[in-house]
Amino acid sequence: MVFAIIGAATFSIVIILSILLICGAPLGELTLGGQNKVLPGKLRWILLAQLLLQIFFVIVILQQGGVMPLWFPKLATKIICIVMAVYLTANTCANAFSRSKKERYIMTTLSLTATICFWVVALS
Repeated sequence: MVFAIIGAATFSIVIILSILLICGAPLGELTLGGQNKVLPGKLRWILLAQLLLQIFFVIVILQQGGVMPLWFPKLATKIICIVMAVYLTANTCANAFSRSKKERYIMTTLSLTATICFWVVALS
């Protein structure tokens, strides 16, 4: 249960960051290799879709961790957690090698924390 809460909290920080980026905050150095200080319009729409997925994944980890009641079958929730853990593992590696120092240090830390939490919750 603790790992589910930590994972959800970590993802919630990323959700807040995503909302700020969608609203045009100059935080682009934290994402996509720091290519843009302010994300262009097309990327904001993509980020909006990603934001919806991030919210979904917070719900999934909380369900799998027993923090909230299941909305989906237990096996489906477990599989989604494993898939997300695999994705986050790759994402952590990508962040660790980003050209942007801010992305390397801040986002890698958040991603690694979420990765560990998703693996622990998925395999428990």
